[in-house]
Amino acid sequence: LDLTTLGLNLNSPECLYATFASPWVDTPTTKDPQFTLPQCYNMQPPALKTGHLSEFALETLFYIFYAMPQDSLQAYAAQELYKREWRYHRELRLWFAKYPAGAEVPAGTTPPQFLYFDIN
Repeated sequence: LDLTTLGLNLNSPECLYATFASPWVDTPTTKDPQFTLPQCYNMQPPALKTGHLSEFALETLFYIFYAMPQDSLQAYAAQELYKREWRYHRELRLWFAKYPAGAEVPAGTTPPQFLYFDIN
């Protein structure tokens, strides 16, 4: 089998796979895709400002805290959690908050004293 009959230039200094599509295709491949991306894909998302953190749900703040270690957003998320009366226990690596005084407690149970967030 002679590979040059398949359209391959074996003496070319360029990579062969850049233009070779298949032995069953007569035309070489193009480097440009056959589609265009919408302009919205090329836009940069707006920068996250620390003031936005006050509008986030607790779960989002916990996600930022645990998913972005050694990032400045982790510190800002922790700061916002502190503002919302959550406290971090360094040894247990858990977040705690006092149980709300007016919250409903199921009948026949002792009211809990603390809420905690465990990532596990």
